[in-house]
Amino acid sequence: MENNKVIMYDSTLRDGAQALGISFTVEDKLKIVKKLDRLGVNYIEAGNPSSNPKDLEFFDKVLKLKLTNSKIIAFGATRRANIKAEEDANIQSLLNAGTVAVALFGKSWDFQVTDILKTTLDENLNMIYDTIKYFKNKGKTVVYDAEHFFDGYNASPKYAMATLQAAFDAGADSICLCDTKGASLPSHIAKVTRIVRENIRCAIGIHCHNDNGMAVAGSIAAVEAGAVQVQGTINGFGERCGNANLCTIIPNLQLRMGYGCIPDESMEMLTPIARYVSEVANIIHDERAPFVGNCAFAHKAGMHADAVNKNTSAYEMINPAVVGNQRNILMSEVAGRSAVMNMINMVDSTITKDSPETKKIIERLKELEYEGYQYEGAESSFELVIRKILNKYNPFFELVEFKVIVDEPSVNSVNSSAMIKIRVGDQTEITAAEGDGPVNALDSALRKALERFYPQIAEIKLTDYKVRVLDSNHATASKVRVLIETTDGEDVWTTVGVSTDIIEASWRALVDSVEHKLIKE
Repeated sequence: MENNKVIMYDSTLRDGAQALGISFTVEDKLKIVKKLDRLGVNYIEAGNPSSNPKDLEFFDKVLKLKLTNSKIIAFGATRRANIKAEEDANIQSLLNAGTVAVALFGKSWDFQVTDILKTTLDENLNMIYDTIKYFKNKGKTVVYDAEHFFDGYNASPKYAMATLQAAFDAGADSICLCDTKGASLPSHIAKVTRIVRENIRCAIGIHCHNDNGMAVAGSIAAVEAGAVQVQGTINGFGERCGNANLCTIIPNLQLRMGYGCIPDESMEMLTPIARYVSEVANIIHDERAPFVGNCAFAHKAGMHADAVNKNTSAYEMINPAVVGNQRNILMSEVAGRSAVMNMINMVDSTITKDSPETKKIIERLKELEYEGYQYEGAESSFELVIRKILNKYNPFFELVEFKVIVDEPSVNSVNSSAMIKIRVGDQTEITAAEGDGPVNALDSALRKALERFYPQIAEIKLTDYKVRVLDSNHATASKVRVLIETTDGEDVWTTVGVSTDIIEASWRALVDSVEHKLIKE
C-alpha cells in the first residue's frame, strides 16, 4: 500500500440507511452503488444480508453489476455465544451473500460483553477469533469492526487490546476502531490509534459517529495517527447525529493534506453525488455543508465579493469546480457593485461597469428591493431581470389565466384544485390538477401543461418553499415574499416572487423556476 493512500469505505447503504427518515429501496441502493463506484471509493458496505428480505434481494442483484473501482462488502456480527460459526444462521446468511469481502463487528467493551451480550470475556474473544477464522478459511477479505472500542479502551485498555489481538491472530485483513457512541475527542482518538498501531501489526481503520459533532475531526486525527482506512457515509447520514461525512473527509485529506482517497478525476463528482444521494434519500440537502453545500462558496459582503473577484484565494480555500461546486456571489443590499457585475457578465461578458445597461440594472435592482424582492440566494430570478433589461429574454410560455379552488376539509391530503391556460407559440394548452394546498395544485397544473412542449420539465422537483410577511401592520393584506427552491437532481436553484397575494407571489417564483431550467437546457 502506498504510504499516503487512505482506503475509503462507504457505509451509506447500511449505516446511512439507519438514519431517521431514510429508507432506500433496492433500486435506490443499486443506483447509489453505481454512483459510488464512479466516485472511486474502495469499499461499499451494502447492508446486513440476514436482517431483511430486501437486503437479500439487493445482494443478489448488486453482484451482477460490473463495478470498476469498488468492492461490495456484506456486514454482520460475530457468531453468537456458545455455538460454532458454521451453526450460526446469521453467519451463513453473510456467507451466502457471495461478496468477496465481509465486515464483522464484535465487542471491545467489557461492559457490553457481560451486560449486553450476557456472556464471558473469554467467550467473546473466542467469538471474534472463530468468526474471522471461519471467513478467512472461506477465502474472504475480512474487515473487523471493533465496536465501542474507545469506550472499551477507557474502561479496560488491556481487554480492549485483547479483542484486537484476537482479530489479528485470526487473520483479519484490517481492524477498524469504532467510536460507536460518538463521544471521543479527536485528541483521544489520535492518542489511542497510535497505541494500537504500535501494538497491532495490522492495517487500522477508523469509524466515527457524530454525537459530539467531531466525527470528521476524529477521523482525520486517526489518519494522522496512522489509520489507513476511513469509514463514513455520504453527507454524514447515519444513526442519531450521523456518521463521519465522507464529503468533508475526502477533500480535506486529498486536496489539503496530500493523501490519496479517490482518483483525482473523480473529485469533481463529489458535489453532484452528494446532491444525488440526498435526492434519493428524500432528504433536503444541507446547503451549509463544507465543500458540497450551496453556501460553501457563497459570498455576500461587498468587500468579500470584490476580493474574490480579484483573487479567489482571498476567501476560498480551493477552487469550487474541483469538487464539482460553484461560486455564488449573493445579491443583496451589501453585495456591492462587483457582485452585480459578476451576474451581468454571466449573461453578457461584453457589458462593463460603465455601460448604460449596468446603470439600468442597478436602478432596477434597487426598485425591486424597495418593493420587497430580495435576491440573496435567489440569483436565478435576478438573472431573468438582467436578461429582460439586456433584451436577452424570450418567454417560453405565456399565461392566459389560472384559477385555484380550495375545498375544506381535505380528503386524502388533497384540498385544492387548479385550472391553468397557457400559450406556447400559437398553441394553447388547458389543464387541471389537484394538490395538497393551492400552490401544490398550481405547480402540478403548470408542469402538466408544459410537459407536452418541454419534456425536461419532468426532471424538476420543488424541494423547499418559504413565505415571509413583509409588512405585518397590514395583517392578512400584507405583502409577502415567497422563495422556492428547485432541483433537477444535479443543480439546485432558488427563485423569488413578491405580492400581496400569496398565490400570485408563488406563481411568479414558480414561473422563474421553470424558465431557469429551460434557459439552462
